[in-house]
Order: sequence, then C-alpha cells, then structure tokens
Amino acid sequence: MAVIIDPLLIVVLLLNFFVLGASRMKSIISGSAAQGVVLGAIALLAHDEFGFQALLIALVTITLKGIGIPWMLGRALRDVGIRREVEPYIGLIPSLLVGALGTGLAILFAHALPLAKQSVGSLLVPTSLSTVLTGFILLTSRRKAISQVVGYLILENGVFIMGLTLVSAMPFLVEMGVLLDLLVGIFVMGIIVNHIQREYASLDTTRLSQLKG
Repeated sequence: MAVIIDPLLIVVLLLNFFVLGASRMKSIISGSAAQGVVLGAIALLAHDEFGFQALLIALVTITLKGIGIPWMLGRALRDVGIRREVEPYIGLIPSLLVGALGTGLAILFAHALPLAKQSVGSLLVPTSLSTVLTGFILLTSRRKAISQVVGYLILENGVFIMGLTLVSAMPFLVEMGVLLDLLVGIFVMGIIVNHIQREYASLDTTRLSQLKG
C-alpha cells in the first residue's frame, strides 16, 4: 500500500506548503480543493479491494472536499470581494518555515510510534500530523474568516488521513464519521462567516473585538 499511495501523500505535503505560502484567497481555496481530490484517490487506493464501499468513500470525499465546499467558499469570496489575505498574524515566510519544521518533526516522530504492520514505512502518519499542523497554522495566523475555514478543512484532512491507518479494521465507520464531522463543522463555519459579513461588512475576524462593548 505504501508504494502506491506515498506519491499521492507527497502531493498532499506539497499542497500544504502551497497553501501556507499563498496570499491570494483564490489560490488558498484551490489548494484545498486539489488536496480534497487527492485524498479521494488515496481513500480509494487505501482499501485492499476496489469495491463499492471504497468507491463510495472516494466519491463522497471528492464531491465534498474537492468540489462542494471549495465552490461554496469561492461563492462567498465573490460575494465579499476579497482578493488577498492581508497582514496575517504570522507572515507567509515564517508560516512556511514553521510548516517545514513541523513536517520534519512529524516524520521523526512517526518512526517512534507503535504502528500497525501495514502502516510501517508509509507516509500516512507523517502526512497526517503535518496536515493537521498546517490547518492549525491557518486557523491561528490568518485574519480572514474564509482562510480560517480553509484551515479547518485542511486540519480535518489530516484527521481523515490518520483515519486511513485504521481502514483495515473499521473502514466505513471511521471514514464516514470523519466526513460527517467535516460537514457539520463547515456548516457551522458558514453560518459564522455569514453573520460576520452581515454585521460588519468585513470578514476580518479582528472586528469581533467590537463585541466586547
């Protein structure tokens, strides 16, 4: 399995760096969409057999992560007229450096974990940890709510990849549970974005400090 999906996991890692280094909102959304499509392919190849269950998981993943959610974010982006992430709390270059350091540490840490036989030597765990870190960086360092929604989406992608290490034991339960969590989270974030835009005519989350009064 490692030989088949490791090249795709490397693509996921490269997309992590792409999103961390992008300032254009459209590029950030496109990066998360591409990552969703790649995860759909990984979910299909992670199963021992190309059965209906594996195909269903792959299709749902691509539909939600690669098409549906990015389309909704793109529509929100057009409505508010935002082009770039301006003045993030952590700059793009420092974000890339932190992401690179986290990826290196994830690779080292994964070798110390007691993994299942089929996951030993695979990039599943390092990619999962690195992707969770990438999402966390976006969530905490970006000002725009749409960027933070993408951060949540990428963080969940990392959880999804980790779930693939259990695909032999509980494939359908693990993956569909993660997808359900993603769907609920995106709906909640969508409501938050809508209310911020309606009340403040901006998606800069620093405006929320006005609620203190």
